Amino acid sequence: MRSDEVKKGLERVPHRALLYATGVNQRDFSRPFIGIASAFTDLIPGHVEMRNLERFVERGIAYGGGVPFIFGIPGICDGIAMGHSGMFYSLPSRELIADAIETVVQAHKLDGLVCLTNCDKITPGMLMGIARLNIPAIVVTAGPMVAGNFAGQRLSLVRDTFEALARFKKGEIDESTLNNLEICACPGAGSCQGLYTANTMACLTEAMGMSLPGCATAPAVLAEKKRIATYSGERIVELVKENIRPRDIMTRAAFENAIRVDMALGGSTNTVLHLLAIAHETGVDLPLNVFDEISRQTPHIASLRPGGEFFMEDLHWSGGIPAVFKTLGDMIKDNPTVSGHTVREIQERAVVFHSDVLRPVEKAYHPEGGLAVLFGNLAPEGAVVKQSAVSESMMKFTGKARCFDREEDAMQAILGGEIEPGTVIVIRYEGPKGGPGMREMLAPTSAVIGMGLGESVALITDGRFSGGTRGPCIGHISPEAAEGGPIAYIQDGDQIEIDIPNKKITLNVGDNELERRKKTIKLLEPKIKQGYLARYSRMVSSASKGAVYLGRNI
Repeated sequence: MRSDEVKKGLERVPHRALLYATGVNQRDFSRPFIGIASAFTDLIPGHVEMRNLERFVERGIAYGGGVPFIFGIPGICDGIAMGHSGMFYSLPSRELIADAIETVVQAHKLDGLVCLTNCDKITPGMLMGIARLNIPAIVVTAGPMVAGNFAGQRLSLVRDTFEALARFKKGEIDESTLNNLEICACPGAGSCQGLYTANTMACLTEAMGMSLPGCATAPAVLAEKKRIATYSGERIVELVKENIRPRDIMTRAAFENAIRVDMALGGSTNTVLHLLAIAHETGVDLPLNVFDEISRQTPHIASLRPGGEFFMEDLHWSGGIPAVFKTLGDMIKDNPTVSGHTVREIQERAVVFHSDVLRPVEKAYHPEGGLAVLFGNLAPEGAVVKQSAVSESMMKFTGKARCFDREEDAMQAILGGEIEPGTVIVIRYEGPKGGPGMREMLAPTSAVIGMGLGESVALITDGRFSGGTRGPCIGHISPEAAEGGPIAYIQDGDQIEIDIPNKKITLNVGDNELERRKKTIKLLEPKIKQGYLARYSRMVSSASKGAVYLGRNI
């Protein structure tokens, strides 16, 4: 066992003495040492119940004959960090999480790892860490929040808070209604109720085979989640004994299954960044165009919020990810999973309980998947849009640019009624380097919807969008403005053409004029010049490569 390096032999007397001080006994030295990387925090609704889940994971590890050790992992709530300087830290925290996993596990020579996670950057950060380490590991996502309720209407975070504040600004709802929505939208523990980034990543983790069946969709408040935590604790000990490692499971087939499930459900655009980064750590070649290839082949079979009307709890009661496998049939590839069952075995046993939530392929909502990758002279390295959340009338759109060099200025203009129909809002210098940290743009995209501009205005950015974004919003424009990408040289009034069906985004400015601008327009200086974000800005790669650290070796 790896842990023998710290617990066996004469020279390890001091090490054993320190371990005895933690409460282990003599019998424990013959058992696998299992880490529980817990992202528990009182700051994140999706994580507040993890103290409870830690107990059940520990119980499972003990049942299986292992010795559990809990250690902490940092976490950020994107919703609370949204719309201010706190969001600079969200994506960069993913790299901190991966590094923390590597650091603790390697320093203490743990034999296996259970990652207890839930929200946006924490799940991919943990997957990156275990892919890099390649020791037996299993992921437990803490589960989605149940729907809120006010006046008999089911509520979700984005539509009933972010979008509601713009509706209040417009005079569509009164202050009393707004206050009730604020109190009732998020009724308790769990990751926010729709197919936003946290829940999308949970679904893709299960689709890749790194969580037990049912883990992604079981609501946080259910006893079922505790049982899954216990079974995961038992199973990690078996994985250690069988020496089954993450790279045995996270194969190219696993990533393709994850992308296909993402497209079928209509998941968050952030998953493109995260799957590219995880693949980088795993050593799997996963070019950006694979997402578009799979999207073209995969029908969109679910209508989950933010683009649709169903909630994560509806997906769970419909059969969860196994039912998605069942619906997609031969489009899903066979592959091993941490459960000990293959994907095909899970698929064969699955039942689809509600065909209105998970439609049959022949009755899909859209013939193509939820995401599309666009290319053109405005995005030579690509851009990403959640096409399943765009109305038919806005799939092709041409408008005049209104440029902003930071999110706050765009938000002020939207809420101030300064944006006219026919506008393409351009928010730049918000990419991985320029942000730094590639902030999510949920506040301005929600404001566009709330102000009634969703059918007449588009938004593009070298930043990114929350999984809660809907409408014609194109993110991840690469190269970004801070690297001298074409988005840096757009001027107010320029015509921008968005063609989602043909996967194109075009700046209708002549090549000669664009070259002239490149010689005369000076790029903005970095916004932050010290601390972690300054280091991150210097080290991070393009969004088209997953915004991973440059030069990181596998």
